[in-house]
Amino acid sequence: MAHLYISAAHKSSGKTTLSIGLCAALREAGDVVQPFKKGPDYIDPLWLGQAAGRACYNLDFYTMERAEISDLFASRMQGADIGLIEGNKGLYDGLALDGSNSNAALAAQLDSPVVLVLDSQGMTRGVAPLILGYQAFDPALRILGVILNKVGGARHEAKLRAVIEHYTDVRVVGSVYRSDELLIDERHLGLVPSNELGGSRDHIVRMGALIRDQVDLESIRELAQSAGALPGPIEPPVPAEAVDRVRIAYASDSAFGFYYAGDLDALRRAGADLIAFSPLADTDLPTCDGLFLGGGFPETHMGALERNAPMRMAVAAFIERDGPVYAECGGLMYLCKHLTWKENTSNMCGVIPADVVMHPKPQGRGYVRLRQTDAHPWPSAGGAVVPAHEFHYSALSRVPEGMGFAYQVERGYGLDGMHDGILYRNLLASYAHLRDTRSHPWADRFVDFVRRCRDRTRA
Repeated sequence: MAHLYISAAHKSSGKTTLSIGLCAALREAGDVVQPFKKGPDYIDPLWLGQAAGRACYNLDFYTMERAEISDLFASRMQGADIGLIEGNKGLYDGLALDGSNSNAALAAQLDSPVVLVLDSQGMTRGVAPLILGYQAFDPALRILGVILNKVGGARHEAKLRAVIEHYTDVRVVGSVYRSDELLIDERHLGLVPSNELGGSRDHIVRMGALIRDQVDLESIRELAQSAGALPGPIEPPVPAEAVDRVRIAYASDSAFGFYYAGDLDALRRAGADLIAFSPLADTDLPTCDGLFLGGGFPETHMGALERNAPMRMAVAAFIERDGPVYAECGGLMYLCKHLTWKENTSNMCGVIPADVVMHPKPQGRGYVRLRQTDAHPWPSAGGAVVPAHEFHYSALSRVPEGMGFAYQVERGYGLDGMHDGILYRNLLASYAHLRDTRSHPWADRFVDFVRRCRDRTRA
């Protein structure tokens, strides 16, 4: 179970681009690399997964039980030479005052050696008290290495190395100079997703080459070998061959790509055959029993989505025929009447009788807690409270009165601060992003709902 936890002193230190480059460099060197990402995130895992050649899995205290995190980590590490966990924000940052859901807490749970990525701009001797302070704050945490990032040149690097070697026992495993080749364009939700950037593969190769030349990969492997052992994974059940399978089409192109690898796995285990389609390029839906419209950036592609009228009509017709559909965030936006961004407006599918407008600031951001209503079409037993997350700059306008909702919002914003999950025929469309977990196995319930809708149609 050789693995490393890549963290930083603070957000925007460059750990994401360095993690992507590390995955690419190790893979190019022949290692089988398994990436992970702490917390709720779609964009970084797309890049990490493409760089490693293996799907990236999210580890999140808010939506997952602690034992479930360890089991998922151990099961995905099977067959890998090295695991790489990219943290979010800073090493000790988290929701809880006691740090119980921080990066440090996850590293401790998985007995992960920590490598700190340090933004070295404008620093020389000050790097030592920073490292020493991070070590002293939690002496049980094993901060074994640092990667100096955004280094100004050879002279700057020499000073930093001399200070660290004199005052600390932490190994400098890399020194990465400032370079535009390590930058990825950003916009309102963070990095531009790799599925949207046409040259992402070539960019990853260049990033990997830079990291290979400036980071000691052998030291990375050596530190990873010091990771603690984990108990054997509890493998999820494999469905019986006789399971009644359904066909679920899911939107997958540069406009829609926000899907958790674990959720797609869960849908398949529940009995779904997943068929990808493109709302941008395809003119009709594939033969299917249900639809899953995930999140993404419909606003940056709204002209192309509007021009593909045959697909918009096909999606609308499927819903009007009582086809079962689940849509999250970007998928919800695609189903509205109009989408407005930067004073431009485009027609969308027109199924949801409301308009959606992009705003300059987030309308909903962070973890949410939802309580299911009695109207939920595929509820969990007992009307459970659902932990999820949201991150959207858009909001609905001109929402008619009398609409049904699947959730009451207890934390977060959702559609209006009180409701989320618009219901229409067999459609559920929400701003909240769900995670399929042991406490909330939504994939089983949605697949079963699709199966029941299909059987009613046949009857």
